[in-house]
Amino acid sequence: MKLLACNSNRPLAEAISAYLKVPLTQASIKRFADMEVFVEILENVRGEDVFVVQSTSYPANDNLMELLVCIDALRRGSAKRITAVIPYYGYARQDRKTGPRTPISAKLVANLITRAGADRVLTLDLHAGQIQGFFDIPLDNLIAAPVFVHDIETRYDGEDLVIVSPDVGGVVRARMIAKRLDADLAIIDKRRERAGVSEVMNVIGDVSGRTCLLVDDIVDSGGTLCNAAQALLQRGAKQVAAYVSHGVLSGGAVARVAASNLKELVITDSILATEAVRISQTTRQLTIAPLMAEAVMRIAEEKSVSSLFV
Repeated sequence: MKLLACNSNRPLAEAISAYLKVPLTQASIKRFADMEVFVEILENVRGEDVFVVQSTSYPANDNLMELLVCIDALRRGSAKRITAVIPYYGYARQDRKTGPRTPISAKLVANLITRAGADRVLTLDLHAGQIQGFFDIPLDNLIAAPVFVHDIETRYDGEDLVIVSPDVGGVVRARMIAKRLDADLAIIDKRRERAGVSEVMNVIGDVSGRTCLLVDDIVDSGGTLCNAAQALLQRGAKQVAAYVSHGVLSGGAVARVAASNLKELVITDSILATEAVRISQTTRQLTIAPLMAEAVMRIAEEKSVSSLFV
């Protein structure tokens, strides 16, 4: 097995490497003067099982091209099998036609990764489950639920918990965590007027006097979570916190969360933390390195990955 780290989230790749006790493969990944990606693998990979670690987060297009060029370099270096380890799969929110003459970019990116030469994909909490079907190669979609459940059990032991989905689409994810914690489930019924802007309409479920934990896959502007927290408190919730798999947190999202009614926002390190996240008192990161590393090891050894979540 060989591990190759691109530039989007090197600390996570190093943590996976340390967990597996497998050194990162030496490679030169840099830019020409016009920002074209240049990759040179500095070790022999012929006949090797290679895992390329790269989140396609901001800058999404640059990081995606890095991944594709690395895969091509490995394929031309005669690697036996190439697995794209993508903790955060960008373009996942464009998973269907939302209007006339609009793209399904999640499918386009799946095609690019496949045609570049990847043999399989390992990712975490896809925005929509059907994206797995966009790939014509095997895809393992890990879930952050075990990481979140462990943290919730540690920090909220003895609390009367309600797990809340911030929209109807996230009910399955929230129900999974609620079941593991033996907690009740509530749903925010919202209406989105345009991308990035949401309006809370109603809260389905009993939240009065209880600790509410919002669960979602992506937090971008933070508007949805902040509105949801306000709505829950208006309906008598004791306190509100949020657990989100991917902290995109664009623009002033971290400041928006800090100024909101959220007690805290907990995200994973699937995306490299910005300076704003690192110094924030209300945003906290949990590592997914052991989870990703276990999955990588099981894939390399041809063992079950789904048994991680039983």
